[in-house]
Amino acid sequence: MAATIRTLCCSVLRNHSRQFSTTCGVQGGEKWRKEHGLARSGTEYGPLTDLPDWSFADGRPAPPLKGQLRRQQGREDLARRVVMLSTEMDRGVEVWKEKEEEAKRMEEHRKSLLLKPKGKLLLKKKSQS
Repeated sequence: MAATIRTLCCSVLRNHSRQFSTTCGVQGGEKWRKEHGLARSGTEYGPLTDLPDWSFADGRPAPPLKGQLRRQQGREDLARRVVMLSTEMDRGVEVWKEKEEEAKRMEEHRKSLLLKPKGKLLLKKKSQS
């Protein structure tokens, strides 16, 4: 049964005039653009996508297109997220520093509570210092 289906599919593909490809489509120049710090394609950002397509004859700008508004909103959302994550990181670093300082204080307090050397041990400790 499986051999019959395979034979049928192979014969259909062999007799079909169009080519069948399983490779992924890659845009030309993508590697070069990435190496030079540009977008993967020419339509992701830049003057061709960010600027209006036309303007009124008297010089007034055209109303923004839906795609431009969507990209602007996405950039604003990203900027808000970056600010939020940055403030969270700053707060986290401050909390970490406070915990480290508290741990140092506790260690110093613990050392201060230890028994002090007396007699001959005190003299030995002073002479080593």
